Amino acid sequence: MRFAVSTVRGSNPDSAPRRASRSRRRVVGFAWAALCLAGLGVGAAQAQTFASLPSPQAGAELQGAARPIAAWVTFCQSYAAECAVDRTEPARITLTPATWATIVSVNRRVNKTVEPKTDMEHLHVADRWDLAEDGIGDCEDFQLLKRHLLAEAGLPRRAMRMTVVIDEKGEGHAVLTLITDRGDLILDNKTNVIVPWHKTGYVFIKRESQDITAWVSLGGVTSPVTTANR
Repeated sequence: MRFAVSTVRGSNPDSAPRRASRSRRRVVGFAWAALCLAGLGVGAAQAQTFASLPSPQAGAELQGAARPIAAWVTFCQSYAAECAVDRTEPARITLTPATWATIVSVNRRVNKTVEPKTDMEHLHVADRWDLAEDGIGDCEDFQLLKRHLLAEAGLPRRAMRMTVVIDEKGEGHAVLTLITDRGDLILDNKTNVIVPWHKTGYVFIKRESQDITAWVSLGGVTSPVTTANR
């Protein structure tokens, strides 16, 4: 759906707690992790090879603080561990053939497994972020599940940042930025191809900070209030 525009930055908006039981979500989330991690390995990375990765290049430039998406704030109240920043973790992922194979496999598996529906179609709300526990989700749910699985596989969560962009339709969209020694790479539910951030064709607005539980600007002039598209 098309977004309403906000240029306000700074404090977090207030959000009501979720009704669903946190323990139930945790159990279902781990079940999804077990399903999606089954059979991971180098053989799964068929579409893109490690050798095809670009040479090291500059990542997106950070430009100060930004206001988070309201649904992210609510998500963090129920999934604090998914939002926490551990500054002892590496700030970049060192890509190896094995690490690359895991990234490609998780990206493809989640894109194939989760059924895409907007939150309005699915839950009759404008925007809600979760881990697609029932197998249905929109853009941010895909990316949150990918990050959860990649963190379970040993990649540093601090180097995997939820990111808000304006897509080819002019709508708010969420992708997952992997900050690596080859530059910032983007995981997206619209494609299985993982590309450098500057080759997506998107306008990059903001992403989670690597230093605190907050967001930083990537230079976009306007910001979507929601990321509620498929």
